Amino acid sequence: MLRAGLIGIASTGKTTLFRLLTRVSRNPSPGNFSRADANIGVTRVSDPRLDRLTELFQPKRQVPATVVVADTVGSTGTHHLVDVAPYREADALLHIVRAFRAENVPHPAGSVDAARDVRTMEDELILADLGVAERRIERIHRDMKKGQTTELELELDTLETCQKSLEEGTPIRSLELELNAAKTLRGFRFLSAKPMLLVLNLDESDLQQANKAAGMTHLNQTSAQAHTQAVSVCAKIELEISQLDPDDAQAFMTDLGLHETGLDRVVRAAYGLLGYISFFTVGEDECRAWSIPSGTAANTAAGEIHTDIKRGFIRAEVVNQEALLARGSIAACREHGEIRLEGKDYIVADGDVINFRFAT
Repeated sequence: MLRAGLIGIASTGKTTLFRLLTRVSRNPSPGNFSRADANIGVTRVSDPRLDRLTELFQPKRQVPATVVVADTVGSTGTHHLVDVAPYREADALLHIVRAFRAENVPHPAGSVDAARDVRTMEDELILADLGVAERRIERIHRDMKKGQTTELELELDTLETCQKSLEEGTPIRSLELELNAAKTLRGFRFLSAKPMLLVLNLDESDLQQANKAAGMTHLNQTSAQAHTQAVSVCAKIELEISQLDPDDAQAFMTDLGLHETGLDRVVRAAYGLLGYISFFTVGEDECRAWSIPSGTAANTAAGEIHTDIKRGFIRAEVVNQEALLARGSIAACREHGEIRLEGKDYIVADGDVINFRFAT
């Protein structure tokens, strides 16, 4: 399950977007994040493929993939990361950036400047990481006086590379680290190493130019950096859409020239940024979408459903959802030789429909 941490300064629409994404006003349960002082919610991932599979199988329930979203309480003001702990557990950071103009909603800095705000927040992430890196480097130097090891030397070299980058104002996500070096950093959960999705909150009048928003806000260069993307929404419009019944909402979106809600675009962009894909399990009881990183083996994917399935894995019966929808049933796909039997090392593809066979 993907975990996203929302960051942003005051008066950006961050709390509104959190509530729209998760359809909650306040949920103090820490969920997959460690701190109880974070608002935690779960947003459903819209997927037309799951809808079509549900129409075909008519199950008792449909279960979409989900994203856990954290919005830390009190992360507003001049210094925005009051407590970084919940953000360290996130897979990606969603930075809500103000690009709307509203005289009745004053900006803390006195003016609207998206590029400045992005740089300010990045600096805070970098400073938080620099403190972690410096403390660990000091401890490694003490430990190495007792005896050097290959592991300590690799960790020190990697951390010093990160330290130099951070001191220059460059986030760790921009570094091209070798695989072993990258592995040494996983336990630190550096904030500036996390993929960053810039969510530009636009004026309603700018919505028609949403695809040009990065250029309009002077963030073209920033959004083109490694492991960084930008997506545009208009919180005001999203709020209006959320208050309409489905038919009226669709008509409203059509009038605005929108093919999908901004919230769906945010979730889809987060998936793309992290390289996540979805596979499906289907049947009379349930049709469900499961989220996994691209490149995941079948045995690991089975563990997403239940550890017992991973432990007793025998084989995976796989068919692409397009073939299944075209044939109309699993039986028809099997008759036409479109069901493949795959082993535990099979790399799951986006859109696979899988039935895992396992020993109990």
